[in-house]
Amino acid sequence: MSPFAARVLFAASSLTCLLTCLPMCLMAQPRYTADGQLTLPSDYREWIFLSSGLGMTYAQSMQMAPAFTNVFVNPAAYRSFVSTGKWPDKTMLVLEIRASASKGSINQGGSYQGDVVGIEGEVKDQAKFPGNGWAFFGFGKSSTGKMLPPSEDCYSCHAEHGAVDNTFVQFYPALLGIARQKGTLSGHN
Repeated sequence: MSPFAARVLFAASSLTCLLTCLPMCLMAQPRYTADGQLTLPSDYREWIFLSSGLGMTYAQSMQMAPAFTNVFVNPAAYRSFVSTGKWPDKTMLVLEIRASASKGSINQGGSYQGDVVGIEGEVKDQAKFPGNGWAFFGFGKSSTGKMLPPSEDCYSCHAEHGAVDNTFVQFYPALLGIARQKGTLSGHN
C-alpha cells in the first residue's frame, strides 16, 4: 500500500471512530432545560452500572416494602474515575428506584425488581453549581428533574459521609478498591 493510501485509510478510520463516538460523548454530558431542570438521558441504562441496593435508607427505619436502587454513571466519568480515583467535572450519576416484588411468575422466595418508583440524579458541574460543584435532582417519573434546594438533607449527608468527592463510593464495590489504591477515600465513610 502506498504511503498516500495508508494516510487516507488512517484518516477515514479516524473520522469513522470520531463520528461513532461523538454522539455518545455528547449525550453523556449533563443537559439542562431553559428553566434549569436536568434532562434525564434516555440511554442512562446503557451507562456503567455501579451497584444495586435493597431497602437502603439514610433515615430512621420506615414501615414500607424495601425498594431496590440501581446506580448508573456516564461512561466518560467512569473511565476517568478508574484512571484517577476522582470524579471529573460533568459527572452524572442516576439513581433508579424500583419497587421490590416477591410474588410473581414462578418465584417462591426472595425479591426481584418491579416498576420504577422514581429517579434521582447527582451532577458535578463546577461552572453551574457553586461550592463543591455538585447538585441533586428529583425526576420522579418525568424526563426532566428539578434541582433540589441546597437545604435538602442529601447535600449535607453526601458532604459528610461520601467516600469520594461527595459520592457514596463505599457502596460501589467495583470502585471502592480503585479509590483505596489511588488514595482518594475520605475519612468519613
